[in-house]
Amino acid sequence: MLTSIATVCLSGGLVEKLHACAAAGFDGVEIMDADLIAAYESPEEIRALCDRLGLTIDMFQPMRDIEGVSDDVFAENLRRAEAKFDIMQRLGTDLVLVCSNVATASVDDDAVAAAQLGLLADAAAARGIRIAYEALAWGRYVDDYRHAWRLVELADRPNLGVCLDSFHILSRGHDPAAIEEIPAEKIFFLQLADAPRLDMDVLSWSRHHRLFPGEGDFDLTGFLAHVQRAGYTGPLSLEVFNDTFRQTDVTRTAAHARRSLSWLADRTARERGTWADRLPEPQRAQGIDFVEIGGGDLDAVDRLLDRLGFAFRGRHRTKPVRLWTAGDARIILNEQLRAERPRLSAFGLVVADAASAAARADALGAPAVYRRSYAGEQELPAVASPDGTEVYWNDAPDGWLAEFEGGRGVESFGGRVDHINVAYPWQDFDEAVLFMTSAVGLDAEPPADVPGPQGLVRSQVMRSRDGIVRLPMNLAPPTAPMPSRHIAIRTGDVIGVARAARARGLDFLPVPDNYYDDLAARFALDPELLATLRELDLLYDRDDAGEFIHFYTPTIGDVFLEIVERRGGYDGYGALNAPVRLAAQRRAGVGA
Repeated sequence: MLTSIATVCLSGGLVEKLHACAAAGFDGVEIMDADLIAAYESPEEIRALCDRLGLTIDMFQPMRDIEGVSDDVFAENLRRAEAKFDIMQRLGTDLVLVCSNVATASVDDDAVAAAQLGLLADAAAARGIRIAYEALAWGRYVDDYRHAWRLVELADRPNLGVCLDSFHILSRGHDPAAIEEIPAEKIFFLQLADAPRLDMDVLSWSRHHRLFPGEGDFDLTGFLAHVQRAGYTGPLSLEVFNDTFRQTDVTRTAAHARRSLSWLADRTARERGTWADRLPEPQRAQGIDFVEIGGGDLDAVDRLLDRLGFAFRGRHRTKPVRLWTAGDARIILNEQLRAERPRLSAFGLVVADAASAAARADALGAPAVYRRSYAGEQELPAVASPDGTEVYWNDAPDGWLAEFEGGRGVESFGGRVDHINVAYPWQDFDEAVLFMTSAVGLDAEPPADVPGPQGLVRSQVMRSRDGIVRLPMNLAPPTAPMPSRHIAIRTGDVIGVARAARARGLDFLPVPDNYYDDLAARFALDPELLATLRELDLLYDRDDAGEFIHFYTPTIGDVFLEIVERRGGYDGYGALNAPVRLAAQRRAGVGA
């Protein structure tokens, strides 16, 4: 698989972008005219830099509004084109993108457009240059790839072909199946972009809201399958206009982009039943092995877990690490991480083949994590997620328990990890979704917006298909503090756990009385249950499938716990209670 990326996808100057693309493992680049114009390096210097970096310059993008115009306008367009052909020869690239005309001065006449494309191709042929003609989704008269192909056929020049762009095709709802009718040698280039389904004008949608493959709602695997069946063997290139990506770190965004192509190629190969471009087998998470809280001083977390009813299972025999359990829920406190404030630093997943899971993540460019281990200790492969949270895989989930010694043997309440709620800043969110999908093997549910005291919090739940592993991800408004992360423990008797924890002196996140007045209005609850909920600061939700009762602990550093009980088939997270929780945490001085 050959990979390429348009320089418009990335932040920074052209030289920075090229270094980032090479570091991410791309084979080539599309150079945007605007990037070259703003560079102080000459075309010859850019060409030499690409040679040193091992990058091919796959395409140049300077050509707009060429065809379907009057003779005098076309003469000026040819003059402009000749000047750009000079630049291309200095760059050492032989392919130029020509987008369909969007100007109001153009004419709706295929014969005129085809004739002018043919003349442009003749001028390019004299320089050894090929032209890839692309139908823009907002083109004045040519906005469908099938129309673009008809014009290319009509012009009938060997150096004139089409460029297929997934956004321009899928955003308009065009059927990509007809791609297979285009001869492979006439598909000169392929550009890929994902996007969310939005109800807005297509130009604004394209210029601001494209995403890398795997992050939006387009069927890119089906699209790519059609292109491959047509016989295309050229680069898979990304052209993603996105305001976020053009503001974030160029090296990290390039790595993120490269990962998206690996994911897309792997998924398409699996759906087509082919072996080329396949990565190691994806490992479906079978359960949560442990959750880790890291920090330099975790005594307050020890006290919280003790009062909550967790059992202390001992200290690690060689490291400053402690283990607390509640039934099958395992929380590790790691004081090797000298973080200023306690934070959710890692989690482990149970899989069938840990080595294969790690190999797949490595092939997707996820950085490996190393932790020192001694003889007789279980080694768990791990990688770092986009924000540094470490993800471990374990195919022998009880193997490391014997490494902890000196536990008190006290019984805990029965529980398991219900979900892990994590948070990301706005610039990392889409990358995190792709990472959890591609490397961790979770599926993304439709996002939802939760109102908070400082704006809407976007929530995206990532989960295993059976729901055993759930990872709600929160994105706070750009001006709000980062949301705290939390671990939700599921039990069969949340009221009993709450009463016992209260008896041990644990205070919960306080819930305002107004909440319970509203609860009484929304649900015809038994008065005794409502009184219990109010007494213990418990929150409640109900749907047609069942009930949900939960409470929150105070926040320590950047982490807190939630104890939940699901009754019947309730599958949600108490979304209507989230604004109450966010407001209560803000009142307690905790970030959103």
